[in-house]
Amino acid sequence: MSFGITISYLRSLLLAVLLSFLTPIALIGSAIIILLCIGSVPGLMLFGQACATQLLYFLATFGNGSAWEGVIVIGCACAVVGGLFDTYIFTVTTSTDKFDAK
Repeated sequence: MSFGITISYLRSLLLAVLLSFLTPIALIGSAIIILLCIGSVPGLMLFGQACATQLLYFLATFGNGSAWEGVIVIGCACAVVGGLFDTYIFTVTTSTDKFDAK
């Protein structure tokens, strides 16, 4: 029975870490694409390009000068937080189940 819980926990942990890693990467990528599309509109060209440039500078701060590394660092940090949160939820759920069984 303990082995089944371990497999269930590892599957849940892997899924939580993967989704927590990919979500900020998708959101940042979408924001950059939207800002670049706004930058192609004639009246909003300066605004879109300025915002996209500032976002890339912000990401470069986390990535030691590279925006791509910044995105990866933010994704890894979110993955660690997602894994810790999943571990906490699993621990609380398992300990609650033991008390309910008595």
